[in-house]
Amino acid sequence: MSKNKYQGAAGGWGALKSTTQHLLKSENVAKNIKTLLKTNQDHGFDCPGCAWGEKDEPGRFRFCENGAKAVNWEATSKVVDRHFFAKHSVSYLKRQSDYFLEYQGRLVEPLSYNPSTDHYEPISWQAAFELIARELNALESPNQAEFYTSGRASNEAAFLYQLFVRAFGTNNLPDCSNMCHEASGVALKRSIGIGKGTVTIEDFEHADAILVFGQNPGTNHPRMLDALSHASRRGARIVSINPLKERGLERFTNPQSASQMLTLSATKISSDYFRPKLGGDMAIVRGMVKALLAKHQQAVESGGQVFDITFIEQHTQGLASYLTQVEQTSWQAIIEQSGLSQTEIEQLAAIYQQADRVILTWAMGITQHQHSVVMIQEMANLQLLFGQIGKKGAGLCPVRGHSNVQGDRTMGINEKPDSAFLAAIEQQFNFKPPHQQGHNTVQAIDAMLANQSKVFIGLGGNFVSATPETQQTVQALTNCQLTVSIATKLNRTHVTPGKQSLILPCLGRTDIDRQHGIEQAITVEDSFSMVHASKGVIDNPHPQLKSEPAIIAGMAQATLGNFPVNWLELIADYQHIRTLIEQTIPGFNDFNQRLSQPGGFYLGNSAAQLNWQTPSGKAQFSSAALPSSLLPAFNEKNQLIFTMQTLRSHDQYNTTIYGFEDRYRGISGERNIVLINEKDIKRLGKQDGDIVDIVSLWTDQVERKVCGFKLVAYDIPRGQVACYFPEANPLIPRASVGRDSFTPTSKSVAVKIVDSQRLI
Repeated sequence: MSKNKYQGAAGGWGALKSTTQHLLKSENVAKNIKTLLKTNQDHGFDCPGCAWGEKDEPGRFRFCENGAKAVNWEATSKVVDRHFFAKHSVSYLKRQSDYFLEYQGRLVEPLSYNPSTDHYEPISWQAAFELIARELNALESPNQAEFYTSGRASNEAAFLYQLFVRAFGTNNLPDCSNMCHEASGVALKRSIGIGKGTVTIEDFEHADAILVFGQNPGTNHPRMLDALSHASRRGARIVSINPLKERGLERFTNPQSASQMLTLSATKISSDYFRPKLGGDMAIVRGMVKALLAKHQQAVESGGQVFDITFIEQHTQGLASYLTQVEQTSWQAIIEQSGLSQTEIEQLAAIYQQADRVILTWAMGITQHQHSVVMIQEMANLQLLFGQIGKKGAGLCPVRGHSNVQGDRTMGINEKPDSAFLAAIEQQFNFKPPHQQGHNTVQAIDAMLANQSKVFIGLGGNFVSATPETQQTVQALTNCQLTVSIATKLNRTHVTPGKQSLILPCLGRTDIDRQHGIEQAITVEDSFSMVHASKGVIDNPHPQLKSEPAIIAGMAQATLGNFPVNWLELIADYQHIRTLIEQTIPGFNDFNQRLSQPGGFYLGNSAAQLNWQTPSGKAQFSSAALPSSLLPAFNEKNQLIFTMQTLRSHDQYNTTIYGFEDRYRGISGERNIVLINEKDIKRLGKQDGDIVDIVSLWTDQVERKVCGFKLVAYDIPRGQVACYFPEANPLIPRASVGRDSFTPTSKSVAVKIVDSQRLI
């Protein structure tokens, strides 16, 4: 491993160099240059990376460095076919890295695992569909099957998938949302009546202050830096609240700015940077409210006000009990839990108060804790006190990950569907869908481990690498009678077969999708509730590839026949699917016609229109107390206990590893590392570069351990460590989940660092 402090800004020439390197690695350079120019363009395809939206500005390229990696990764000329699998056994492939597996190329034909030879072998599509139907129909109950979804599935695929699953008879629809922004949906639904953010991309052009909580846009959603840099240059105050100093939150050189590129200049992003304890953000916001409440009480004495009392009286409920909770929360508790001083929190409160229009934005640094739901409700409380919802340039903005993860939930990929959605399904399709709550991701793993669920079907994604307590997920899939993976590239889940296993290769976002000779478009929904069309541009030369909608229709037809629809007729033209979506889901009126609008169309947001879809008909203040502690109590005498977060490297998107460069953090060539404060290394009696093992602590007696990790001295608050996922996922206890969200607590894991057994 090499370690060199990166001196440049985020973006800039470093991003262009990296983009070029990955373009060359695709072994498809000329075609991929043309492909990149169609990314996120009208009449082009939606980036298969993040869910950040786009302003409708023609004449500019609309991909970032990581978007370019995703496109080049998908549009490679390398293939994984029967010859590859004849050469490599599954046992051999299990021993390879995640990077190796995906780097081998595109899957190009359906495959079936042969346990007697330990190799995948070709299978016809018809035989694959018949095998799936036979196993599903042999189950004692539909609830013995798990139907997982990745956030890259299109609206059309997701709608067909949930319809198939509910017609089959279950709500077992675990999805990647369960592991990332589930807490955002739960919290916002309770507070403002809708589980989506209230802002649009245009709101960033009008905000006076933007508070960025728990995220690293330079790596995870780089196009957000364009919006932040524009806001910074026009004078908006951008405040970052994040334990790690991330380069993208410090300064950014826009690769589309000739002047910045030629002069090597950059835009300062954050005017202020605060570094809390992991999970301490709720205490920060509580402290801000406490400071602002004191100012409000002083203002009232002289006939003024700080809070927007008119907004509060017209639109909210529960203020009195919330303010009582605030007053009962001591500054000592706030300081201890937040990791910030009272002065710093009061400074934050003053910045907030001085701004007329404020956006609060967050990502998984907020959503992956035990108390994430009430943490996000606390953020909503702050915005409600100042009427910062339903106002231009203000609101709540969860930044989603995968490019259609929000759209999938809109389409009904939800293990807990509400009664209105189920009633619409019943009315439209003339069958009674199941009302029993299904399994989320963690519950699905539990059910497979207990041999209660016997079939696993994955619509995209990499279930093994995405989930906590990796070895238990491996065992869960191994227990299954059948596992099915719909995928573009080989990954860890495919080399974890059940007793029977299928890999079904699908078209990617970049590929032209033809049904009966007619090119089809699919649709996606971004973080700002904008729906737009995506149409592939590459004529894939492999005739056995099917689209996700076609694969779902094939499985459904084989399993259910023409119930409750003629599945094969639906996929002849995806406009038929969109017509059904229009007739079933609110907001999609004139769906097919509105797709012709440049940039797509806005679904709308009830809370942004001050229409509160809550039981009371008003926005609801949450009166939750601060958690008693950020971690469970452990009886570990004479042991230093650290709080670990898992994170991505810069050469990574979710579980996809593009390479071994974490450029902005100055780390190259290694992934089994521990970012740790230099003083903590000395407290351990270690040196920078030493090899250690990491043991996680939980309330059971199970040992969870990863071995052979390198200590890397880093600018990180004392008492915290950070490791890459999926390498550190084995340390996350499956039972350590968010209250009411069931999201694994990947940003809040208690660990101890011990001598490495590999040295003995």
